[in-house]
Amino acid sequence: MSEQSVDQLDLSRLQPYLEERIDGFGTIQACRKFSGGQSNPTFLITADGGRFVLRRKPPGELLKSAHAVDREYRVMAALQDTPVPVPRMDLLCEDETVIGSMFYVMEFVEGRIHWNGALPDSSPGERGAIYRNMAGVLAAIHGVDVDAVGLADFGKPGNYFARQLNRWSKQYYASETEKNPAMDRLIQWLEANMPEDDGQVALIHGDYRIDNLIIHPDQPDVLAVLDWELSTLGHPWGDIAYQCMQLRLPQDAAIPGLGDLDRGSLGIPTEEEYVAEYCRLAGIDGIPNWNFYIVFNYFRLAAILQGIQKRALDGNASSDTAFEYGAMARPLTETAVKLI
Repeated sequence: MSEQSVDQLDLSRLQPYLEERIDGFGTIQACRKFSGGQSNPTFLITADGGRFVLRRKPPGELLKSAHAVDREYRVMAALQDTPVPVPRMDLLCEDETVIGSMFYVMEFVEGRIHWNGALPDSSPGERGAIYRNMAGVLAAIHGVDVDAVGLADFGKPGNYFARQLNRWSKQYYASETEKNPAMDRLIQWLEANMPEDDGQVALIHGDYRIDNLIIHPDQPDVLAVLDWELSTLGHPWGDIAYQCMQLRLPQDAAIPGLGDLDRGSLGIPTEEEYVAEYCRLAGIDGIPNWNFYIVFNYFRLAAILQGIQKRALDGNASSDTAFEYGAMARPLTETAVKLI
């Protein structure tokens, strides 16, 4: 797969397609690929009618069930009139003959995307407010009435963690590039220590972290939640543990966390404070088996990053930093093993 086919769009085919289907779209004036992100190539399109974002499935051979842009479109369309902030959805194109793969188009939301969870350009007060708002939005996602918004069939029944362990184990081994005993041990431990299914089912984002949020240009408010590719119906505690696990990562990692930073001096809640705020907003007393959910998410992220590494080796990765992300897979499993 050539770099050009991943990073460029056939505007001669795209222009008439969008002009016919989006009211007031007009003529495309410019198009550029966003540099961030590791999964689905995403482009900013400037047209006479404004700015739009196009998100496509990567071309080429892909893992089964990966790069589900149609699921992203469906969930964000369903959330339009809920407390969860999402961009306006304009169209979904499942006809792969238009640009070579499925894609959708949504509005461009003006705001800030923070790639560093330490928020170095913010004051301590703003940092704290952003994190509190993040907890609030996550609680809002988990509080969505999935029947009312038409998402009752958005996930499979049964134990979410058992389901996810099965899925990501298969995806990991399908994209394995070298043997990793730590991953084998993690999978065995997770199978043996799986909590009983408590029956909780909620809409979950699946990749909730600060760089998948658009923050207001001047305020700490969350204007939009992006990158819903991994969303499903599942257990809400997996979602919040995923975010907290990522914040434990070193500051110098390809996906930077807060590492050994003094969160208090930065104005950022500790993990315990953040979880307590989420629980308050979600109306629950606490989260038992917390270590299991943290270990599970180390495993899950390692499996995701292994897929990125495989795509990089195959030449159809979405970002130039794919190898850096992929290289994190083994250290993540080794860190997780220390917690079991």
